[in-house]
Amino acid sequence: MPRAWVSELLFLAALLAGALVLALFFGYLPWFLLLALAILFGRWCHQLYRLDSWLRSRRRNPPSSWGVWGQLFDDYYRLRRRHHLSKRRLAAVIREFREATAAMPDGTLVLDREFRILWYNQAACTLAGLTSRSDFGQPVSNLIRSPRLVAFIEVGDFERSLEIPSPVDPTRRLMLRIVPYGDEQYLMLIRDVTRLHRLQAMRRDFVANASHELRSPLTVLGGYLDSMVEDRDLDPAWRAPVRQMRAQCQRMNNLVNDLLELSRLETEESDAPMDSPVDMPALIRRLGRDAVLADAEAHPLDIDIETERCLHGVENELYSALSNLVINAFRYSEAERPVSVRWHEADDGGLVFEVQDRGVGIDRRHLPFITQRFYRVDSSHSRAQGGTGLGLAIVKHVLKRHGAELDVESEPGVGSIFRCVFPSERACATRQRRSSAV
Repeated sequence: MPRAWVSELLFLAALLAGALVLALFFGYLPWFLLLALAILFGRWCHQLYRLDSWLRSRRRNPPSSWGVWGQLFDDYYRLRRRHHLSKRRLAAVIREFREATAAMPDGTLVLDREFRILWYNQAACTLAGLTSRSDFGQPVSNLIRSPRLVAFIEVGDFERSLEIPSPVDPTRRLMLRIVPYGDEQYLMLIRDVTRLHRLQAMRRDFVANASHELRSPLTVLGGYLDSMVEDRDLDPAWRAPVRQMRAQCQRMNNLVNDLLELSRLETEESDAPMDSPVDMPALIRRLGRDAVLADAEAHPLDIDIETERCLHGVENELYSALSNLVINAFRYSEAERPVSVRWHEADDGGLVFEVQDRGVGIDRRHLPFITQRFYRVDSSHSRAQGGTGLGLAIVKHVLKRHGAELDVESEPGVGSIFRCVFPSERACATRQRRSSAV
């Protein structure tokens, strides 16, 4: 038993023993017992009064006492001291957090579950135009006015970032990122990406200007080379070199066109529009006819359209990406090897465009890198077939703009399967099932 309780019980025993001794001399045992209990009760009331006075006062040191009350005073004092130290540590952490966020060049806002502003740093004032303490408690969409921000918050997909014009200066661009944390609270980060956009515009203009300057001499060279190839009086010794020069000239033209397309895709908005449906079955049939004509019917092409559902997106971008996959299947397959194209619906309601060839295949170690620009699994084979090294990079950017993924299965010597998996949100309008062959 703790020493404090022993002391308290000894005090009670002393009171009772004193009452009994007095009762032996004077009688009236009940009255002396009642007096002992009254003394005990009076002591407890006095100690309660001292505790209440200490808690109300600002004194740090507890009242001195013995027994249970002394232990209670000491324990509460230690608890109160630990609580005070914890508050000081928490205040120091909060102060350091605010100093750190205030020093950040990016704007930082703390939002509650209703996306009302609880706190922001100085950079947020500069970037978003927040001006006074009256902005605290206001919905962030009322102060950073942008329909895209309202839609972004309503959708709630905070894995992605959002770019909007600055409410302070429309010529500047801001990238917003919302990070959920704690009990339904959010941290909004604002970064000025104007310089990045200007660099992208400079790169786009440079590629466009360089491509324009290259196209003119390539057009002239191509014209002369076409005339020389068709000239019957040309020395037979020059026919093979002229054909090679024309093929390389055509390859340079393709490279210029792919560079322009890739530069445009990289500088476009992240998402393709959702208000323009594309008739994918018709597009795939047209793509098949064009691919067979370009291939001079060297490879059989089977097209299986299992669903007539369409897709929300940009038609010319989808045509460019999907035709790249079909042309690659032709390019890396031997003559007479069949190529299969399939358009079907996934189990989750999404749509899948699938190209399967029986060509050279790709080693597993190359698969993570095949969508990089100018990455070649076999440089000599690719150049011999006239490839630019940009086709799969274009495919990757088009699919990214349409929220889709590229899934590749390949085995060397057996062939490859390229799948473009589009999300169900972009699917529209179901029709009858139809199959065809080209």
